Amino acid sequence: MADSGRPRPADPDAAESRTASPLAGKKRAQQSPGLRSKYQSSAPGHCFKKVTLTKPTFCHSCSDFIWGIIGFLCEVCNFMCHEKCLKTLRKVCSSMTPSLVQVPVAHCFGPAGQKKRFCCVCRKQTEGSTALRCEVCELHVHADCAIFTCADCRSCQLDGILEQDTYHHHWREGNLASAARCEVCRRSCGSSDVLAGMRCEWCGITSHAACYLGMPAECTLGRLRCMLLHPACVRLDSRNFSKMHCYRIAESCSHELDNSDDADLSAAAAPASKDGQPAASESGKQFLKVFDGDDAVKRGFFRLVSITKNEEVVEAALRAFYLPDDPQDFELHEIGGPQRLHSDDILNRNGSPDNRNSLKDGGDSWLLRAKPRVTEVIKVYTDWPKSGVAFISVSVSDSSTTSSVLAEVLSKLDRQEEDLSKFSLLEVCMSSKQVQRQTLTPQEKLRDKLREIRKVSLRQMNQTRFYIVENKNRAVRVELLIGGLPPLLTTEKYTQLIEEHLAIKSHLVTISNFYLNQGAVVLQISCFAEAERIYMLTKDTSINNKTLTSLVIPAITNTLGADVCPLLVFVNPKSGGLKGRELLYGFRKLLNPHQVFDIMNGSPLAGLHTFREVPRFRVLVCGGDGTVGWVLGVLEAVRHKLTCREPPIGIVPLGTGNDLARILRWGPGYSGEDPYHILVSVYEADEILMDRWTILLDAQDVSEDGKENDFLEPPKIVQMNNYFGLGIDAELSLDFHLAREDEPDKFTSRFHNKGVYVKVGLQKISHTRSLHKELQLHVDGQEVPLPNIEGLIFLNIPSWGSGADLWGSEVDSRYEKPSIDDGLLEVVGVTGVVHMGQVQSGFRSGIRIAQGNYIRLTLRKPIPVQVDGEPWIQPPGHIIISAAGPKVRMLRKSKQKQKKSSANMRDGHSDSPSSRDGH
Repeated sequence: MADSGRPRPADPDAAESRTASPLAGKKRAQQSPGLRSKYQSSAPGHCFKKVTLTKPTFCHSCSDFIWGIIGFLCEVCNFMCHEKCLKTLRKVCSSMTPSLVQVPVAHCFGPAGQKKRFCCVCRKQTEGSTALRCEVCELHVHADCAIFTCADCRSCQLDGILEQDTYHHHWREGNLASAARCEVCRRSCGSSDVLAGMRCEWCGITSHAACYLGMPAECTLGRLRCMLLHPACVRLDSRNFSKMHCYRIAESCSHELDNSDDADLSAAAAPASKDGQPAASESGKQFLKVFDGDDAVKRGFFRLVSITKNEEVVEAALRAFYLPDDPQDFELHEIGGPQRLHSDDILNRNGSPDNRNSLKDGGDSWLLRAKPRVTEVIKVYTDWPKSGVAFISVSVSDSSTTSSVLAEVLSKLDRQEEDLSKFSLLEVCMSSKQVQRQTLTPQEKLRDKLREIRKVSLRQMNQTRFYIVENKNRAVRVELLIGGLPPLLTTEKYTQLIEEHLAIKSHLVTISNFYLNQGAVVLQISCFAEAERIYMLTKDTSINNKTLTSLVIPAITNTLGADVCPLLVFVNPKSGGLKGRELLYGFRKLLNPHQVFDIMNGSPLAGLHTFREVPRFRVLVCGGDGTVGWVLGVLEAVRHKLTCREPPIGIVPLGTGNDLARILRWGPGYSGEDPYHILVSVYEADEILMDRWTILLDAQDVSEDGKENDFLEPPKIVQMNNYFGLGIDAELSLDFHLAREDEPDKFTSRFHNKGVYVKVGLQKISHTRSLHKELQLHVDGQEVPLPNIEGLIFLNIPSWGSGADLWGSEVDSRYEKPSIDDGLLEVVGVTGVVHMGQVQSGFRSGIRIAQGNYIRLTLRKPIPVQVDGEPWIQPPGHIIISAAGPKVRMLRKSKQKQKKSSANMRDGHSDSPSSRDGH
């Protein structure tokens, strides 16, 4: 037995070889009379045995309960099923997963969430801090199982190397909700008890493992296709960049997988007793350390293989490494000694204790090696999808070279008349973390190459493919967004800074875009090596004590359908506790990850620059009011560079107050709503206009008679969306802001944040300030006398302080009814903390003072001010508030009940893909 603290898998190739050749199975039975009987299935790789069930068990194929005490368990991947399901089984074993890959795409592993999931390798439940998940697809694995996965993530872009002209369903097994139903037979196919059922990770349809192959292969991208960025419209030359870099995922997310790659897995590879020690003495089993190649020996990566008297050592070792090969082709070598153990050396085969002890006495570290072969067959895959052939099988010998293999492949494809020099043989290693490609030289010996790969790692050999590719002289184009530069410099100064600190090569690098307000430039690079050098160098470069940032930017081609309006998503993962991070993951999984941006990793500029040539799109901002204002501010600054200059903006409220989200009907705060339903709501939302206001802060030393003296600081301009406050309101916001800066880790929930607001409010309850003596107010050119108040607030929206109606609903003929697009600001006063509490409780409203579109304030003393929740102390001087150019388009959630079927978005199902995943 072998493997990781869970029931160990067995050799997948044993079943495959017996299924393929009855004679081989007969010969094998003669060699190994003590082997237990096996059961064949129609799916490759599995090695089933009949087991007695001692607890309630569900079938992994049909997800139904297994009645009785007999089940059939795959010794390789722990697949459990009914006897009747063996005949209809279509899901291949985990060891055969590399054979199903259409286009190799690496995964982006990060720490898993807290929800119940099942490992896609060993099929056992993931738990604890060592569980991992792909940030792009629904792959969940244990940390020690991650290295046995292959590069079978979603293909979200074109990279100019291995591409596809039609997009098929991308099936992922398991982790469906129990309510999921099969698209073919309409019966339940999900389960919360086992890894069962199949789901397309693009369109979200679900099916039984026995039904999904009967569905049409091509995927229509499902109900969200109207807002999804089609992979064929995204091009990214990413040869030297990992998927973490391409999707702008924080690199810290991959640390757990990096550590697991180099870890000593002995503790996890064997069953443990209560004291944590291997339980060999309890069961009478013996354990061996088995390495699968020189690389594993070098890194200390081994699997513990437990041996029973009726099992072959080599077969158990292959099971431990999920290798679908014939045990007859392998042998074990003792590390540090000449002893070899062949597959026909069965432990205790004749009841003699000498055979068993010889292995134990010879040492417990063994190296799994492939036996020398006279000839072997390799599969050569085609990189042109329309060829109609997935791969060509070619027999290679010691004399076979790359050129001879290419010639044979072209001959079998009826393209033998074409020039051989126009083609190359590409070696592709499909490891789970990164797809590595290497072009073989024409005279390279294929047998030597295969021996070299097997010598390094048998597991790597199982994940290696060969492709025949046409040589193309495509121009390389890599775009890097360099941020963190000093803002508001000249283009010449930016060019000088880039050349000085990054030492760019002018014949390979050009600066295509300057974003002066954001202190960012875009580099267009025509060499992979130079792009990688600049990317890595940027992260170690600082200017004015500020570290530069670098992001890989994809190119979106203008081939979107007329009915497609892609959604650009910004998520602030620091808002709403951990809910921001879960939303980031949920949207990456439902949409193309190239349209989902972590706003803390590159600011909104990265997303807006990526979408600069998209003719029309919508924006979804997941964060608080401050995050929404940040996006609106950057949008205003770069609007002139966008093809779609006024994209409408929706909100997922993750902040504390969320006043703008409230009046747009997105709710007072995010409470775990299904990300899929959020996207449907965004699609059905109505577009409305909203005013934005510019505030000019001109700090001057103003005397008592109102005369201006010297400037105290340079004038500055800020944008206002919700409200602008002076006095007690801003003072409470400032105290809260300072408390959050001192202990940011404590401010992770709206409940705690509001509690702090109450605390600072109680501390100011006896505070008095005669605000009418400290400032002078002019509205539309007319001076407005102020009553005795402690706070003055200018409202653009009818929501303040977490949903309070400060203006009030009373009808007054002196004022117009407030609206977010009426071009007017409402001026309201509050008399103190008690008055503010009464307003937020709904008992009172504020003191109406004025309504207008041009405000001028004169401050005689320093006063706390706040704009949309961002507070500071404003020195004496003048403040001017005026309309900020064109109104912005916002998305207001529709009042109509969401329809289960939408003619423009429906694709044969109405269930939420996210809900099927258990969200």
